[in-house]
Amino acid sequence: MIPWDQRAARALVKPLVHTPVTPNQVTVATLVIAVAGALLMATGRPDLVNWGAGIFVLSRFLDHFDGELARQKQMTSRLGYFLDYISGAVSYGALFACLGLAFRDGHLGGWAVLLGAAGAAAAVISMLANLRIDAASDAIDDAAGEAVGYPGFAGFELEDGIYLMAPITWLGWLEPFFIAAGIGASVYCLWTLARAWRLRRNAS
Repeated sequence: MIPWDQRAARALVKPLVHTPVTPNQVTVATLVIAVAGALLMATGRPDLVNWGAGIFVLSRFLDHFDGELARQKQMTSRLGYFLDYISGAVSYGALFACLGLAFRDGHLGGWAVLLGAAGAAAAVISMLANLRIDAASDAIDDAAGEAVGYPGFAGFELEDGIYLMAPITWLGWLEPFFIAAGIGASVYCLWTLARAWRLRRNAS
């Protein structure tokens, strides 16, 4: 089942189909928005943190636009495929690192920085594992590739949990969310590594 946010992106991206805007430009713009949101959250100022959370969540929704635009403009490419993966990893890496900095003077102390670093590392390692999964699954042909999907149910994916970050932040519950997200990112990283190892073993 196609995820609900991807369906929305498919409809909303249509006005860009007949413009000079390229999928890779959308990917880069999405990355810039994500990093900007993360940097605002790193300040620790409640007003800027609230804005940063909203901006970061927006970037995660816009992340679906590049793929949909590529399909509708028939501009899928290997470069776009890898760029999308890198953009996602850097976005989440920046988020975890910045949240670690934001909470270093709070209840978590130095553990916040370590949790942020662990989350950032998990984002990068998961990207590399997913690339290996794609390669082992023959998901990349001579022209383009499709990214590995997240576990999902009823039109919602595991990654969609990030949309909850904005209201959770506005309600003042960002720190527990940060802890849960850091643990979740590590678990997902282990899941992707295990899947990549199984596929590699089956291929050998």
